[in-house]
Amino acid sequence: MRRTGRKLKTVSPWEVPAARWLMVMFAFALFLPCSDHFSLAQTAQKKKLTRQEKKRQKAIEKEMQSPYKKWLEDEVPYIITSEEKSAFLKLSTDEEREQFIEQFWERRNPNPGSPENEFKEEYYRRIAYANEHYSSGVPGWRTDRGRIYIMYGPPDEIESHPSGGTYVPESQADMALMNPMTGSTQMETYPFEDWRYRYIEGIGENVNLEFVDPTMSGEYRLTMNPCEKDAMAMVPGDGTMCQGSVSIGPIFNPVGILPMQNGQNGQSMSPMLGAMPESMEEFTQLDLYSKIFKPPAVKFNDLRAVVTHKISAQLLPFQVRTDFIKITDEAVLTPITVQIANNQLEFQNKDGIMHAVLDIYGQLSTLGGRVANTFEDSVVLDVPQHDFQSYVNHRSVYQKAVTLRPGRYKLSMVLKDDNSGHMGSMDLGIVAPGYDDQTLAASSLILADLIQQLPTNEVGTGPFVIGGSKVRPSVAGTFNRDQQLGMYMQVYNLGIDPKTHRPAAQIQYNLLKDGKTIFTHTDDAAQLKNASEQITIEKDLPLSSLSPGSYTVAIKVTDSIKKKSIEPTASFALK
Repeated sequence: MRRTGRKLKTVSPWEVPAARWLMVMFAFALFLPCSDHFSLAQTAQKKKLTRQEKKRQKAIEKEMQSPYKKWLEDEVPYIITSEEKSAFLKLSTDEEREQFIEQFWERRNPNPGSPENEFKEEYYRRIAYANEHYSSGVPGWRTDRGRIYIMYGPPDEIESHPSGGTYVPESQADMALMNPMTGSTQMETYPFEDWRYRYIEGIGENVNLEFVDPTMSGEYRLTMNPCEKDAMAMVPGDGTMCQGSVSIGPIFNPVGILPMQNGQNGQSMSPMLGAMPESMEEFTQLDLYSKIFKPPAVKFNDLRAVVTHKISAQLLPFQVRTDFIKITDEAVLTPITVQIANNQLEFQNKDGIMHAVLDIYGQLSTLGGRVANTFEDSVVLDVPQHDFQSYVNHRSVYQKAVTLRPGRYKLSMVLKDDNSGHMGSMDLGIVAPGYDDQTLAASSLILADLIQQLPTNEVGTGPFVIGGSKVRPSVAGTFNRDQQLGMYMQVYNLGIDPKTHRPAAQIQYNLLKDGKTIFTHTDDAAQLKNASEQITIEKDLPLSSLSPGSYTVAIKVTDSIKKKSIEPTASFALK
């Protein structure tokens, strides 16, 4: 039952005269000239319109709680310009927002009008890499290192000091901290990293960035102040000039130590410090600090890609596999892996080289028929004639990674053998999962015939790359006994121990045959590299001791902090 009724209001003696006074004013208003009546009407209308406008704004704000708000705040905050953001916030329908997002990426397409957008794919790859390598209680893309990596890519050089400790500076900036009394720059430091970019468009050459972890929690902060890494800066008798206010704040300001004087050629001087390097001039640092976080410049154009396709059903058998890796709440990296037997292709002998060309076309569309992504490529297969007999009995694998929003899609694939003209097509329904920032979840469990760590200069290049690893899925799910079974999986939203700043979770690997566990192994998640609220599981299992048959891999992750567990599974056949 719902109770209704009014509460009696106690009127104070101060309110009664006020009420009477309002009645007098109302009566007086009845005798105002017509012009005043019109003025009051205008004011009322203005207030009414203001309320309507506020109501409309509230409705728009409510709509923006949808994935579009997440796109704006969680996916493109580092690259969207203030003009674009302002224009996006004025849109009132989802259709307008969808068109805006398409044009947003098209404006950044290095090859406008093409179905592939290398900028977009690289951008989301960088987010995935940042989440895997720079997480520290917050998602990697929210950290300073993650932000710089996403905006400018991997640095040309990295000097890493993950444990801090005794450090003898060699850089020009750090040499300015030399204690003139002792001639020493040696310092005890917090963990820090120095990144160097040879050139950043719009900023300049030899851009040096320093990240410091003063809390020892794994979260490195960008600073222009070399004193911030000095763990003893606030301790009397520190061996460097990092004392007092100089050691505080993102900008190095030696005025806090000694009054500055004018040296030759207008250089800043200190009786004790001598000439300041240009890279440490306060205004130079401020200029770099402001520029480094500005969205990159964009060529605004309204070109849009036009995609045409024809799908044939001639016989050319192949297999397709899709996997899903979290980038953000509203962006899922989707590697699409295609496998075809080499003996299905027609090879031609060209001067002792057996040559074949396979054309690949893919299209992802929503249930409503809107094209979400397309890609096309030509794969050239060349093998010496003397190796051809063994090569033709193997399979060729191709992969294209695209970025999707969570939802249902139809994947249409077309393959064509250029030499024979044979074509094959396949339609596959896929569901890109949604990931939030709270729920314990995992990526696809990928059973791979190859998992390989990549050197820094190869990260993000070539197919089969996820974060800093090369992961080649077994599309057919079949292995030989002389192979190793690679297991790859990412886990998201683990609880973090406030004392260790690392996850407290157990990873149990189970191998089953005919429903019975024949092998089990347990790892501690905290011992994994870059372990945080997100971890990456990479494990190899020798298969030589197993008998042929069908197997199931189950990886159970138990979070001791959140008291939750997940257990993805995947099957394979051993020949």
